[in-house]
Amino acid sequence: MQGKLNDLAAFACVARKRSFRQAAQELQVTASALSHSISKLEQALGVRLLNRSTRSVSPSAAGERLLQRLAPALSEIGQALDSLNALRASPSGKLRLNVPRPAAQLVLAEKIAGFVRAYPEIQLEIVASDALIDIVEQGYDAGIRFGESLQQDMIALPVGPAIRFVVCGAPAYLKQHGKPRTPNDLLAHACIQWRFPSGVHYRWEFSQGENKLEVATNGALILDEPSLMIQAALDGAGLIYMYETLVQQLAQQGRLEYVLEDWCPAGPGFYLYYPSGRNMSAALRALIDYLKRP
Repeated sequence: MQGKLNDLAAFACVARKRSFRQAAQELQVTASALSHSISKLEQALGVRLLNRSTRSVSPSAAGERLLQRLAPALSEIGQALDSLNALRASPSGKLRLNVPRPAAQLVLAEKIAGFVRAYPEIQLEIVASDALIDIVEQGYDAGIRFGESLQQDMIALPVGPAIRFVVCGAPAYLKQHGKPRTPNDLLAHACIQWRFPSGVHYRWEFSQGENKLEVATNGALILDEPSLMIQAALDGAGLIYMYETLVQQLAQQGRLEYVLEDWCPAGPGFYLYYPSGRNMSAALRALIDYLKRP
């Protein structure tokens, strides 16, 4: 029974990852051992569960049907095992998080080393990606996002400080092109575009009292990495809309200059979220409590 359960869990991981290599890394086995387990399971069940080619892996029709029934059952088993952590002196197990890259830097970076020292029996895996994903479907225990990005069936807990975005550019650029006085003035400026993994360009958000605006800015330079955007602004390529924490020191040094400050108030920060139908594991509770420490 235990062996078959392991094979079913291995199949679910491969089907979710669409990759033997990535699944093997998550399960900490070799890809060949994983392939052997799946082949043994298919032989025992008498159906093909995965369609394999040299470039891709995907569930067959039978595999999709099995996965739909299997995923909730495996989740229940995982929750049952997690519940035993409450009886342990120290939480243990694997904890997988999916977070946007800025949140990884602003919320987690300074806390990670201390957490793994405090809870050596928890294996913490953090995947930093700006793509909006279904954390349940992708096998994550929790994620971190802004509140407006969260699905309705998620429990969300605030983590980290309030967040402020600012518009800034190099003093030389502002001297040559002038300073925007209102958000709509940005349409006459070179604005460095922030591209999401979906291909959508971020619309810059502003508020002043009751007034709220979103501006679809223009610009020939399109990037998806904050550090590259900041460097481009330093080099005079245009204006950026950026987390203040990431540019504050550069502004204090006079290398970047804020504009439209009265349109850029601080707002709610990031939220750690997890499915509402799932009991919180001891490992996740430990992480949340740790992140709340000053």
